Amino acid sequence: MAGKKIAWVTGAGTGIGREVALRLAQDGWQVAVSARTADDLASLAAELPGAILAYPLDVTDRAAVATTANSIRDALGPFDLVVLSAGTYVPMSAKDFDIDGFAKTIDVNLMGTVNCLDAVMAPMIARRNGRIAVLASVSGFVGLPAAGAYGASKAALINLCEALRPDLDRHGVAISIINPGFVDTPLTKKNDFPMPFLIPVSEAGDAIMAGLKSDRFEIVFPWQMSIAMKTLALLPHRLLFAITRRMLR
Repeated sequence: MAGKKIAWVTGAGTGIGREVALRLAQDGWQVAVSARTADDLASLAAELPGAILAYPLDVTDRAAVATTANSIRDALGPFDLVVLSAGTYVPMSAKDFDIDGFAKTIDVNLMGTVNCLDAVMAPMIARRNGRIAVLASVSGFVGLPAAGAYGASKAALINLCEALRPDLDRHGVAISIINPGFVDTPLTKKNDFPMPFLIPVSEAGDAIMAGLKSDRFEIVFPWQMSIAMKTLALLPHRLLFAITRRMLR
């Protein structure tokens, strides 16, 4: 694999993770891809044989994450880039609050990412080289009806990456947070409400690849959704709740 940069993309079976993996491979990277569904990974690897290698993985399994990260490093070399995009979405209202669904969301979105960070940060710090990109969401900016579990997990990821950024900077390792709005993926197809500023996954891929080529901490898109959500987060609670009550189903 001499001469090729090495990337690992989790959550690569579908959606944004799949798109980013393809873009990286097309740009000449050697890409290891992980997801729970082996069939999705096999079809992805078949699109660019040799450039994309499949490593099925459940990111909630801490031991399996460590083993997989080591296996990829042994086979391909140290990571230059890790994109952590594994995630799930379980909508729930106050009336239908689902503690199991909440726990699953935190386990996949937050702790799954933490497991991966634990597996990749120390070797990057030792090499003083590498970049990590974590997929969160604009829903982490402010609480929205039915998105309490999902938004809480994404807010935690944003906070975590903000905390890690200064520390990793001094060790020569970069970390970025990716905050998409609504992107047309299997995850958003669960929504039964109009999604403002919905964009195709190809447009999300454009934004992420451009962001990864820069030193920006936050990669956020589309700009209209970013402005809307950041404005909501700045409102006094009285005004915020007057708006979010109108979102109730």
